[in-house]
Amino acid sequence: MQFKPAVTALVAAVALASLLSGCKKEEAAPAAPPPQVGVVTLQPQAFTLTSDLPGRTSAFRIAEVRPQVNGIILKRLFKEGSDVKAGQQLYQIDPSIYEATLASAEANLRSTKSISDRYKQLVDEQAVSRQEYDTAVANRLQSEAALQTAQINVRYTKVYAPLTGRIGRSSVTEGALVSNAQVDAMAVIQQIDPIYVDVTQSSVELLQLRRELESGRLQKAGDNAASVKLTLEDGSEYKLDGKLEFSEISVDQTTGSVTLRAIFPNPEHTLLPGMFVHAKLLAGVNSAAILAPQQGVTRDLKGTPTALVVGPDNKVELRQLKANRTVGNQWLIEDGLKAGDRLITEGLQFVKPGIEVKASEATNVAAKNPAPAQAADKASGGKGE
Repeated sequence: MQFKPAVTALVAAVALASLLSGCKKEEAAPAAPPPQVGVVTLQPQAFTLTSDLPGRTSAFRIAEVRPQVNGIILKRLFKEGSDVKAGQQLYQIDPSIYEATLASAEANLRSTKSISDRYKQLVDEQAVSRQEYDTAVANRLQSEAALQTAQINVRYTKVYAPLTGRIGRSSVTEGALVSNAQVDAMAVIQQIDPIYVDVTQSSVELLQLRRELESGRLQKAGDNAASVKLTLEDGSEYKLDGKLEFSEISVDQTTGSVTLRAIFPNPEHTLLPGMFVHAKLLAGVNSAAILAPQQGVTRDLKGTPTALVVGPDNKVELRQLKANRTVGNQWLIEDGLKAGDRLITEGLQFVKPGIEVKASEATNVAAKNPAPAQAADKASGGKGE
């Protein structure tokens, strides 16, 4: 079968046109440009390590007011909830029976003293025996002791404040019978200026902190090592700083924690015993800390923190991190990142390890928090962690 020349020419022309069109399309498709990412170049910073610990306030000193003699309460001489001073009279117990005993003791002492004085002259003249004189002297001494006891009991009918502080409610009223052997206190006085704050810290954290100080990764915070900041229940900052007094020498077996005690000035009585607070302890200074923005740190399926960085050849690298503490909007990196690394914080959804990218300064990260020159200052000023 033979084709006509015109048909053959037409088919050849169409085939040639299709071939040329395909070549033009292939030549017109340029290579895809590398994805754009925003990076933050990490720099070492001075950072003061702090521990934010829960705790409760407790009175500096506590005195339970109890009677030392039996009797009826005649007067209550203080206002409940007011401040009292040491030596201020709080109650008056009926002194009648004790005053009568005192008068009797005074009379008895005069009698025994008169006899012993007379016998002293007579024994020199051998008018009485030495034994009679010794008995008279003993009677006089007993009378003196009885007089002192009576005077003490009369004094105890006036109940005084043993210390300066704030007194609570009175458990007795006028007309109540009190006893020197009673269990319940008549009132409780608490000294709350200064005031204690007892906090607990995990023994594991204490061991980790000690190892970091011994290895040199952390330096002691100097004179501020024992400084403590306080956050109140409503989230406000207590304006006065405290200092760390001591820690328990043993670990609580039920909680695995150690109790730390700090002392705070409390001139305005803002802090009351039993309040729940948060204490911020200044532990040490890392002079070359690496702080990474939280936007650049994620976690894998195992919960391990990871980050993507741009390497020297502009290719993406995956890093596994060790980061257990947040500082504002940043992570404190213990391992996995170093100074000079370009951490990807913007465009993470478009990249994966091994591909080439085009890096520019990130726009989704605010100013460094804290700034290198302010890291230690903020921690010591109660604003940074």
